[in-house]
Amino acid sequence: MSKIRLGFVGVGGMGQAAHLQHYAVNGDCEVAAIAEIRPKLRAAVAARWAIPRTYPSHREMLAAEKLDGIVAIQPFSLHGQLIPELLAYGKPVLTEKPIARSTEAADRILAAEQATPGARLCVAYHKRSDPATMWVKERMQALAASKELGALRYIRVTMPPGDWIANGFSHLIRTDDGGFSDKVAWDAPPAGFSEKDAKAHEAFVNYYIHQVNLLRHLFGESYRATHADPAGVTMTVQSASGVTGLLEMAPFSLATEWQEVALVCYDKGWLRLRLFAPMTSGRAGEVEVCEDKGDGKGLTWQPTLPWIGAMQNQAANFLKAVRGEATPLCGAADARADIDVANQYIRLVTAARGQAQAKG
Repeated sequence: MSKIRLGFVGVGGMGQAAHLQHYAVNGDCEVAAIAEIRPKLRAAVAARWAIPRTYPSHREMLAAEKLDGIVAIQPFSLHGQLIPELLAYGKPVLTEKPIARSTEAADRILAAEQATPGARLCVAYHKRSDPATMWVKERMQALAASKELGALRYIRVTMPPGDWIANGFSHLIRTDDGGFSDKVAWDAPPAGFSEKDAKAHEAFVNYYIHQVNLLRHLFGESYRATHADPAGVTMTVQSASGVTGLLEMAPFSLATEWQEVALVCYDKGWLRLRLFAPMTSGRAGEVEVCEDKGDGKGLTWQPTLPWIGAMQNQAANFLKAVRGEATPLCGAADARADIDVANQYIRLVTAARGQAQAKG
């Protein structure tokens, strides 16, 4: 495979700003075609990025094009119906997080992936591709082998509401095509949830599923939710090997800044990972390391990281995945586990609120 031929399904806000621009300027690939239901937007985006062929639907694109991979950036409530059709093409597919609106939809996606040779789903948890996260993950693997800081004891991820766009939509092409809600069929809500809980579930996966996934990525193993406070500020978790974790969702909120931090604690020190706003361009996160081995030579230091943004590096990692190379990208089974955790959390927080109300 020389230059990778990609097809895009959807070039709305996230499709353009978070994904398309990083492939359009990458010399290892060619954006051969786009499928977009909105005709004015389809034509304008194709003109800006010199994309040779456009289609009003993914079905028409797949029937006409010979592609090596597909990038499909759609609302996740469409995934359960759309993604199986894309996987049936038999090539790697990258889609935004989460994998689906429910475990039922996620299971349809997993079945489609397993049924088609060559199909592979990568879910765009871009924080895994941030050079800072990659550095921390590699360091954690080294510490697990050397034991020089002792055992892993605790992981805390804090992600209060803030300015996640960080001016990242400033060059977005906008047209007056309108929406497409009436032109598509949406996936059903999670089974067994009330309408109220289903809405809470959708809000949770839309806003916090990145952090749910980051916790598992750092643990390096599965985990389960064990406690949710009724105010919706924190979720406590425990990994398969018994390590405690905490997701701080909304200890405070910001209007003009983004403060997302993961703290990884050992017996004799810690790693602190700071991630910048998701739409930040050309800038990796930051890492701080504290080591105190008890020899009177405690040390706090920061590694130097490249000027590469998480979204840009994620695009490079997907191209590697298309070539069959190993990457930190999230697979379908891993992403499905995020929906399981979301289900657990909604049940826990609903029960906690019910108990709080009962106590008056």
